[in-house]
Amino acid sequence: MNEHTGQGMGRCRRGRGRPRAKRLIENPCEGRCFKPSEDTGCESESVLVLSEEIEAIRLVDLMDHDQESAAAEIGISRRTLWRDLHNGRKKIADALINGKSIEIISENNEL
Repeated sequence: MNEHTGQGMGRCRRGRGRPRAKRLIENPCEGRCFKPSEDTGCESESVLVLSEEIEAIRLVDLMDHDQESAAAEIGISRRTLWRDLHNGRKKIADALINGKSIEIISENNEL
């Protein structure tokens, strides 16, 4: 354990909790970016949405899976799927309401 930060080896990027579980994503779409069509003349803010969150939204909202079957398809717990779904929906709503661009990234590319 690091004396100064209290962080141990093998922890997630923020240094607390367990590492993120591997997800089985059928069609990764990282690298895509969606921007408002209105040109404001300046760079708009961005919302970073993880590919895991997009996959959860795709399965539940687009493919009409219930959370239990969607979680099984991705290979994670229902609670983890719910968290990904909730975080992804919140980020997308923020972008739509506040005119921000949406960038889809994978966990490995995250800042």
